[in-house]
Amino acid sequence: MIRTLLALDGALVRGALSLVLAAEDDISVVAEVDRGDVVQSTIRLRRPDVAVVDLGLVEDLPVAGTCPLLVLAEPRRARNLHTVFTPSRAVGILGSDVPPQRVVDGVRRLSRGEPVVDAELVMAALHRDSPLTPRETEILDLTAGGAPVTEVAGSLGLAPGTVRNHLGRIIRKAGARTRVEAVRVARDAGWI
Repeated sequence: MIRTLLALDGALVRGALSLVLAAEDDISVVAEVDRGDVVQSTIRLRRPDVAVVDLGLVEDLPVAGTCPLLVLAEPRRARNLHTVFTPSRAVGILGSDVPPQRVVDGVRRLSRGEPVVDAELVMAALHRDSPLTPRETEILDLTAGGAPVTEVAGSLGLAPGTVRNHLGRIIRKAGARTRVEAVRVARDAGWI
């Protein structure tokens, strides 16, 4: 039986994944937590074989021990994956939007000492440096939230033409054709 800890933000996702894992004959969920500050103590107390963790809950914590971690990360946060790697710990990486069966497979593979890697997340983590200036990042972030050019301009104290010029440069830097595509590229690359 593979003893598994779930350290995920969001009760709905955590509960659903708990049900999926518990339905497997060879996996049991021994603990569920939703706060990063209790992950390390729960690992020591419950002694899971594998911990499925949200990157946001463990990226700033020194999660010690021999328990392999299956880290679930949003593509836009992949640039922070380096925070969970240590030479003494097995770490698997999957996108937070993968089908539940990939998480089940990842738990099994990590428990056997096999690698679990989402190639797209690794590429995003390796290409952490954004070509965007801080101002371009601000503009694209507001645009990604659905703000029209005039609203972006007003909130940043810029002229609408200046915002359009920035968006043109952002689109070129992202290798995109449209603003929407530039937002997608930037999110996938972890620039915003």
